[in-house]
Amino acid sequence: MAIDTLAPERPQGYTIPTVDISGETARQVVVAQGTESVYQGHVHTLLMPDGKTIFAVWTYNHGGTCGPMKKSCDGGLTWSELLPVPDNWKTVHNCPTIHRLTDPQGKTRLVVFACGKGGMWRSFSEDDGKTWSSMAFAGNPCGVPPTSVEPIEGGKALLTWCHIGPPGGKDCSPLNTLQAASHDGGLTWGEVKTVCILPGKDPSAYARRKSNFDKTIDGADPCEPACVRSPDGKQLLLLLRENRRRLNSLYCTSDDEGRTWSDPKELPAALTGDRHTPRYTQDGRLVVVMRDMAAKSSTKGHFVAWVGKYDDIVQGREGQYRVKLLHSYKGSDCGYPGLEVLPDGTLVATTYIKYRPGPEKNSVVAVRFKLRA
Repeated sequence: MAIDTLAPERPQGYTIPTVDISGETARQVVVAQGTESVYQGHVHTLLMPDGKTIFAVWTYNHGGTCGPMKKSCDGGLTWSELLPVPDNWKTVHNCPTIHRLTDPQGKTRLVVFACGKGGMWRSFSEDDGKTWSSMAFAGNPCGVPPTSVEPIEGGKALLTWCHIGPPGGKDCSPLNTLQAASHDGGLTWGEVKTVCILPGKDPSAYARRKSNFDKTIDGADPCEPACVRSPDGKQLLLLLRENRRRLNSLYCTSDDEGRTWSDPKELPAALTGDRHTPRYTQDGRLVVVMRDMAAKSSTKGHFVAWVGKYDDIVQGREGQYRVKLLHSYKGSDCGYPGLEVLPDGTLVATTYIKYRPGPEKNSVVAVRFKLRA
């Protein structure tokens, strides 16, 4: 959906409470320790059907090369050494994501997405992660690999979402949120179309702006979409980062399995952040972990969780409460998380972050918690 512009309408602060567990070190598990020379970067996770095996993939350096992968066999309490992957994983980069996907013939694979020449690349495993294919081009443009892949039409197809900048542009604005479809279980993608772009009334102003975060231009930069399906299964909702910082984060909805999308709307400040990762808990509540970027938040720049219901989002409500999960000792260089819900209700939120003061660079760290009533 492309519209001319969107004006800020929602408050930049929130009124719901924040629970701070960031100092409770017993909840924290270090998946990969940063050092003075090694920066452990953007991470994503996958919980297997056994409810206890978790895979984690990440990068070396900020948006850097892919390759590191580990596995936990006990719900994230302990982690393996680095797992073997093909050498050409080092040729792709930028926030890899891992998914368990089933094709229309019923074949299930693990698939890792990353960015490379031409757009999105992928590697797959047909033996539950024991061995992996080399990375190969997946067919669709991609600025950051997708965190969400959603089956539609009873599994006949998959949808995913990502963003790109302008063709041939020297920078990242205006950002265009795209949707792509796969009919072979995520190995190749096509049918690419725009879901959301907000270029402003004067698109040429992008070329004149002072920086990527120039709030004087009336457009916005929706990006890093995360999809969540409504509890009744009838609606898809995209949570969108707003990279201009002119607006709160955004959302849009589809009532026809992604064929059409609503105009974007602002989210409340309580849900304003980067790289939203949503999961339902057993009691039907929705948890969204993210890098907090609300302008008037006391936890801005840190790793947080929002707790509420799906209807809170579509009805414009703030939600139930927020949780400060980890304190970032390097500003807003954190987030890009995985989030898994274990059978006993434990949530395992895994992020890259400088979680302690000192000379060490970012680490990959998991936080374990359960929801209060």
